[in-house]
Amino acid sequence: MKNKLIIGRYLPLDSWVHHLDPRAKITFVFMFIVLIFFAHSFATFGWIILLILLIMMLSKIKFWFLIKGLTPIFIFLIFTFLMHIFFTHGGTRLVEFGFIKIDSEGILEGIYISLRLITIVMIATIMTLSTSPIDLTDAFEKLLTPLKWFKVPVHQLSMIMSIALRFIPTLMDELDKIILAQKSRGSEISSGSLTTRIKAFIPLMIPLFISAFQRAEELAIAMEVRGYDANIKRTSYRKLQWRLRDTICLLSIIPIAIVLFILKYIGV
Repeated sequence: MKNKLIIGRYLPLDSWVHHLDPRAKITFVFMFIVLIFFAHSFATFGWIILLILLIMMLSKIKFWFLIKGLTPIFIFLIFTFLMHIFFTHGGTRLVEFGFIKIDSEGILEGIYISLRLITIVMIATIMTLSTSPIDLTDAFEKLLTPLKWFKVPVHQLSMIMSIALRFIPTLMDELDKIILAQKSRGSEISSGSLTTRIKAFIPLMIPLFISAFQRAEELAIAMEVRGYDANIKRTSYRKLQWRLRDTICLLSIIPIAIVLFILKYIGV
């Protein structure tokens, strides 16, 4: 289980993407996700996927490593695709059997929505794989600094995000241990029908939640005995430095958007 989910993990590789300022990466990913919502044809999604593959090469992240790590997401994508097939109507009627009606528009919308979701998850996962949780936290705090004028607790929000990102791999490791413990007691988790597997996962959730609450309580006690106070103005040990490559990274979104809208409006 822990080797299949890569969301929230960090790969300490030596690549051009890893050396970018985290503020540049977060801003680029945000604008890139906005552009993904404008993609609504095979040509535009082809352009988006090509760019994601290029970013993967620049970050030295292997394609199959990313795909295998996103395997749990595919179940949600299949469900989304089926929902659009059966409930989105329009275009040419392809199948009609009783209350089941499948139209060409439903299939196209299902494909587009599935591609939109998987590309968003892929680009966001590449960012987390190439950026340490500490850098992400510092970058979010710096980017959200103007919200302090509106009394928004920026530092507390950044701390919550950092703890959440750190807990994802920890909980996955804990779940893996629980699964091995249940299997050693003769529990069948990876076999049987879908209903049987769902019922087998219920006994896993209870110890997982108990472990999560225990770890959260231990973390709170550890922060309290060290005198942590969220309301005190804090300084950063590491300073973020903006370089020329970070500016180039952000400016690259302009030609990306131009090509995307050209492909969109010429109807390719």
